[in-house]
Amino acid sequence: MSGKQIWLLAGLMMMFGGLVSGVEGADERPNILFLLADDQRADTIGAHGNALIKTPAIDSLVKEGISFRNNYCFGSNSGAVCVPSRAMINSGKVWFKVNSRLTGVRILPEILRNAGYETFGTGKWHNGENAWMRGFTKGKNIFFGGMSDHLKVPLKDLKSNGKLPKKPRFVEKSFSSELFADAAVDFIKNHKRGKPFFCYVPFTAPHDPRNPPVKYRQMYYKNRPPLPVNFLPQHPFNNGFVSGRDEILGGWPRTEKMIRDQLAEYYGLITHMDDQIGRILKALRDSPHAKNTIVIYAADHGLAMGSHGLLGKQSVYEHSMKCPLVISGPGVPKGKSSEAFTYLHDLFPTLLKFANLTPPHEIDGIALQDVISGRKTKVRDTVFLPYLKFQRSLRDERYKLIAYPQINHLQLFDLKNDPHEMKNLANDKKHEGRIREMLAQMKEWQKDVGDKIVLPTKSLPYPPLDLTGRKRRADRHQPEWIRKKYFEQD
Repeated sequence: MSGKQIWLLAGLMMMFGGLVSGVEGADERPNILFLLADDQRADTIGAHGNALIKTPAIDSLVKEGISFRNNYCFGSNSGAVCVPSRAMINSGKVWFKVNSRLTGVRILPEILRNAGYETFGTGKWHNGENAWMRGFTKGKNIFFGGMSDHLKVPLKDLKSNGKLPKKPRFVEKSFSSELFADAAVDFIKNHKRGKPFFCYVPFTAPHDPRNPPVKYRQMYYKNRPPLPVNFLPQHPFNNGFVSGRDEILGGWPRTEKMIRDQLAEYYGLITHMDDQIGRILKALRDSPHAKNTIVIYAADHGLAMGSHGLLGKQSVYEHSMKCPLVISGPGVPKGKSSEAFTYLHDLFPTLLKFANLTPPHEIDGIALQDVISGRKTKVRDTVFLPYLKFQRSLRDERYKLIAYPQINHLQLFDLKNDPHEMKNLANDKKHEGRIREMLAQMKEWQKDVGDKIVLPTKSLPYPPLDLTGRKRRADRHQPEWIRKKYFEQD
């Protein structure tokens, strides 16, 4: 069926949907509420086993839906991992096949809009105003950027003439998560039945600056989270981004006090965001749309926060590329968990199928309906994670191989017995055959996605690294108290 035929079919469904349902003008296709966090590790949800963090709203979605516990961001072509991650989510394509401005591709809100959905956007859109304008019919409190002080967010609203203002306005008294939740709540409350909606709410939390409202950081200062199991004072070698922007948010060597303080602030951002998600979910429950809305909760990637001596997301370790994904709503089983290997860009065809639309053929994402229904337990056998030219990884159900082409170094981890990736088995002779096999599988992935990086065939010793005393400078978004606490005491 051609694209034109698909849109014609969608139009006919809209025309006759009211007659089928018995309500004049009604469209029974489900609404979609998409909640997206920024920089949230997969292990920071209470219902998924973290007893130290408070996430009651996200926990309620876990209880009401299915959790994909092996969900990943497909690596990155940028230190700002959120840019390609969001491009992949909205195009269904891996970053080798789509640019960060989403030019030349049909994007998720655009397809839904053309099929009759009311498309509303708020929050962080990191892929250019032109792409946003193609996708959304309504928008309020939109942030066209990567990061800002959460109390100084530059915002734009879509005007009644269908245009965006040239200059943003700055709101300095309300927190970013509150502003985005305000916009989403207002949209849900005022949306009239008759056509389905797509409500896209990408937060900037828990991305740094890690400056949650005082109440929320004090909540965790009273009982600071422990160090990650795989904490290191420094990463032992240069992984290609070992001293990049995210990494300079704390000095070297990393100390227990610094990491536990930053974790307290990070947890505070997540709990504060969770409270705002709770407001959005309450507005949905109180609306006439509750029983016919698919709710997605995800994050664009993870974050190190002290694991392996790192702070950021610019690695292919589990803590940085694995991220939450929860789906709930009509037809979705409650309280279910899946170990299937999934990517964020699988959401593109999955949401189109929920909307009774046929996904384009030229995408890399795989619809997850068969896993959600229980007809299948998996959609792929391995996960490939490429980061710039510096890192390549492949994992199967038990083992994970990481290659560092620039320094010809390999790491092999037995995730069954070493889930925190702490014991490198790459130089163990009994795993030589396994490494050859996994390198061959990695090359097949490379061929499929168009990756031309040459992989190392054996592991060489890495050059020594010591960043002790490395000078750091705070970026302009860090508030004064963070500058004093983390940058002026070195």
